[in-house]
Amino acid sequence: MISCLCAATPALYILWIIMAQVAGQEDKEKTTALKDLLSKIDLDELMKKDEPPFTFPKTLEKFEYAFNDDGQLRHIKTGEPFVFNAREDLHRWNQKRYEALGEIITQYVYELLEKKCNMTKAILPVNATEDEPESFIYLSPDALSNPSKLLVLIQGSGVVRAGQWARRLIINQDLDSGTQIPFITRAMKEGYGVMVLNPNENYREVEKPKAASPLPSPSEPLEEPAEKRERKDEKESKKKREFYEKYRNPQKETETERIPIRENGSSEEHVLYVWDHFVFKADAKDVFIIAHSYGGLSFVELMNQREMQVKDKVCAVALTDSAHNIWLQETSMSTKNWMQEHCRNWVSSPEPLDTPLNTMLPDCPRVSAGTERHELTSWMMLALPVGCGPAAGTDLSSRD
Repeated sequence: MISCLCAATPALYILWIIMAQVAGQEDKEKTTALKDLLSKIDLDELMKKDEPPFTFPKTLEKFEYAFNDDGQLRHIKTGEPFVFNAREDLHRWNQKRYEALGEIITQYVYELLEKKCNMTKAILPVNATEDEPESFIYLSPDALSNPSKLLVLIQGSGVVRAGQWARRLIINQDLDSGTQIPFITRAMKEGYGVMVLNPNENYREVEKPKAASPLPSPSEPLEEPAEKRERKDEKESKKKREFYEKYRNPQKETETERIPIRENGSSEEHVLYVWDHFVFKADAKDVFIIAHSYGGLSFVELMNQREMQVKDKVCAVALTDSAHNIWLQETSMSTKNWMQEHCRNWVSSPEPLDTPLNTMLPDCPRVSAGTERHELTSWMMLALPVGCGPAAGTDLSSRD
């Protein structure tokens, strides 16, 4: 028995080596396939095989949401606020759903500007051709003809479009806090013409054309026979199919490219363009500006480019948590001095509303917006700059 076992041991040993080599080769092939897979997909999306399609309703009604009499977004059936996590463990799907709702909100606010505020679109560029990308701003009926005063609203950066301060507030709080509508209606009651800028509408997104297959160069060998190539492809795909089927991302989103809008490819370009073609040409003797976050940076850049025009036309500027930086933007001393007299920045702070705050920057006075939430700073200081003079003379009186 022992002798038989000893005789069989070399054969078993050889068999074990062969099996180990085969197993090692299979493991190597699987590892190679997995590495190839991981190089093509996002690790955060590995387990999204069961992810629902990115197809969402196109209207608030089909989303089963509506704004109530208080301007709050509520579910039509349950009356509950918007729920971001509609499906657990599907963050990307929930985010896409939120973005789809946001696009509907954008159109809803446009309708409010047109129907509730009686504003109209002005197309940018003003001489746009039929086939080039366009942007637009909103004008009150007397925005260009009001001889007395004009209010210009400049929002911050991000997904917000004309008429919005913060999408998050519109969806989770109410229309008053998240849109510019209260500012516009109050301005009109007080005799202002109004311009609503659209600094984030900088490009048109179009489907990227599929790249044509390159022709083989003369030096390249001719393709192998189709039948042989198919067998080879089938063999390769068989090794990887298990991995791709288990971990692949089934939703291949359309590849797009961005075509910039002429002379409006950034917030700074947009503000400068609107100044040159609308604000500076308006009849108003005094221009008042409210600029939030990155809108403040764009205003300071406007001053750098059109300093004398701004000083001649603008009476006061109310900034809300402005992102400007007079050093990085290389602002002149004369501009800094003018900002000290004509600008005020309401910043996020736990201090009561309008409390003066210390600042190390020699640009303009800073006061508390009465909130520590950046996106709420504009709503908290709902006010119109009235009259010229030190610190913009901004009225912080009653809310409508």
